Amino acid sequence: MNAQVPKKVLNSLVHFLAPYEQAVEELKLKLKGIKYGFLKSGRYSPIEFVVGRVKKMDSLLKKAREKGIDLHRDNWAQELAQEITDIAGLRIVCRYIDDVREVLALLHEREDLVIHDVKDYISNPKESGYRSIHMIVSYTVYHGSDKKTLFCEIQIRTLGMNFWATNEHELRYKYAGNMPENVLRQLNEASTITHQLDELMNSLRQEILAPAPIDTSMEEKLEEIFSLFVKQDVESAEKMYRDHLSGYEDAFRDNPKFQMIYELIGKRFGH
Repeated sequence: MNAQVPKKVLNSLVHFLAPYEQAVEELKLKLKGIKYGFLKSGRYSPIEFVVGRVKKMDSLLKKAREKGIDLHRDNWAQELAQEITDIAGLRIVCRYIDDVREVLALLHEREDLVIHDVKDYISNPKESGYRSIHMIVSYTVYHGSDKKTLFCEIQIRTLGMNFWATNEHELRYKYAGNMPENVLRQLNEASTITHQLDELMNSLRQEILAPAPIDTSMEEKLEEIFSLFVKQDVESAEKMYRDHLSGYEDAFRDNPKFQMIYELIGKRFGH
């Protein structure tokens, strides 16, 4: 295929792709910044990880041929940039389906991206069983002294969707795009199972992410012991201490009421 491409185009493609490489690196950094912003503030991050790539030269030339772009024309670079919107690609992988929706909303709020198209392959999966959110955005880079606004594709998917898609891609490559019917059927079944698992885990998301309930019963017992001690009912205070707090001293080291009770009662039990 490269033999049909003018030599001057092949020589220029490295320079043509350089701004896209810059865009991918900048966007990876910014998207990871969303994750670390959540984590640094002590919150759960809807982003698990981010990867990016620039379309390889052979793949780019193949797509140019499919779109009927004539690389012999002088404006080939403008046509490639306008017609092929996934030269730069970013993938955001999340844990839960709700996280995918949250990340989508976060990207809609950003001022450094202009969103042109969103395809929801989660609600409306492809025939193969493929699920993901696809966005086409434009992003501006300052490449040397040039200001360039480029199209980028951003995919947002769960860990399960990503696992399925990775295997599907490898199978398509193995069979050169002509997968046997039984393999296609198994892939579709796997997609259904993966989606069911995603939905099940999504329903458990709040339960998983919610902090464990605080057991206040020990604090309440401490208050009761302190009250008994103030009332000079030392015998009852000692019994309650022995029954409820003995052996749990480390959990209350910083509590001033406990310190007082421990000094007056706890030491009697050999702690």
